[in-house]
Amino acid sequence: MPISDLPNRYALANELHARPFPTLDAPCRAAFLAIKPEHGAAGRDKSRDLAHLIKLLDRYGAPHPQPGATHYFGQIGKHLLKWESHTEFVTYTLFGAGTAEAPFDAATFALFSEDWLAEAPGSRVTSALIRVEVETDEELMLRKLTDWFVPESLAVSRILDGSAVIAGDFRIDPAGHMRLAVFASKEAGAQRVGRIVQRLCEIETYKAMSMLGLAKVRAIGPELGGLEAQLTGLVTGMADDSASDSAHERTLKSLLAVSADLEKLVAQTSFRFGATGAYEAIVAQRIEVLREERFAGRQTFNEFMMRRFDPAMRTVKATEARMHQLSTRAERAGNLLRTRVEVERSAQNQALLESMDRRADLQLRLQKTVEGLSIVAISYYAVSLAGYLLYPLGEATGLSKGWLTALAAPPVVLIVWLLIRRLRREVERQ
Repeated sequence: MPISDLPNRYALANELHARPFPTLDAPCRAAFLAIKPEHGAAGRDKSRDLAHLIKLLDRYGAPHPQPGATHYFGQIGKHLLKWESHTEFVTYTLFGAGTAEAPFDAATFALFSEDWLAEAPGSRVTSALIRVEVETDEELMLRKLTDWFVPESLAVSRILDGSAVIAGDFRIDPAGHMRLAVFASKEAGAQRVGRIVQRLCEIETYKAMSMLGLAKVRAIGPELGGLEAQLTGLVTGMADDSASDSAHERTLKSLLAVSADLEKLVAQTSFRFGATGAYEAIVAQRIEVLREERFAGRQTFNEFMMRRFDPAMRTVKATEARMHQLSTRAERAGNLLRTRVEVERSAQNQALLESMDRRADLQLRLQKTVEGLSIVAISYYAVSLAGYLLYPLGEATGLSKGWLTALAAPPVVLIVWLLIRRLRREVERQ
């Protein structure tokens, strides 16, 4: 083509086909493991995840994935391994033909050796054992489900227009795994069975990841409650009109501290709460596409989630909304008190300006008084000096010193007054 492609055009197009469903024939089994670092999972070094995968592949002489790969599917021993790297976690799924005589035997999971698990770059989010059998009569399946699962938590449903029956109680068994069962109809193809098993793994994984939001809510609950009580006390105290200006300033500082703590909480939880909402949506979507039908009057997966999972998610959403509301309240109260303090300061400044005006007026009056006295004093000395100059003239004219002083005083006083007036105008002009 004469037009160039974007550098990542093919990579983005191939990403839609990079995670194919496994092809499974019933009866079969699967072991699933999800690993996530406890902190900073989204920004983790994903090369460590890839190195950990390669260590497992080397144990079985399996080929390595491409550098920087985010998915892998290949044979290890008698099993198939599917590995996927996600935003916060990685998943390992082992698929094997046939089922063990003992239901949910952890022998398949034993392919993940203890020393290899101990070196994992993270902790287990969830793990599951999945048993896939061929569908039999309803009574026999119910007896098996009663033996395998806790009846009060058991969720069972017929899915995909009768293609299979799925079951699980979402409890951790003594070996530390979730248990999920699939009874595939004889007409269900290998690709459909593989899709069902993959959907169950995704439901369990994203359900577990969603519940991390509830754990975060419980962790910040005491701190959030303390901040709410502190904010309520500060806002209540704002209504006291008898409080002094210094008290209002202390209250404003406390409000700013509460607001800063709330913003810190929002920043610390925003990613987790946002991820929880996204994971919750995936769980709901994965269950919806199964097109569940009731089986033997038991609760479906959707009903189980509605009774147990949805309330937890609503708690997360309510806490997130509560934090934002408290942050808004703190900001609004801070703005209100800041306005009140500014108004009081403006009133104080106005009073101070009026006081300064009065002082300036008094100073001007005093200045004029001093100016008048200065004229008298300067005129007295000027007349005395003028007398010394006029005394010889008095001897020549026969005038006494008194008359000479009397005649010299008015012009001298006038000249002094004019000079001081001119000097004051020059100062005022500058």
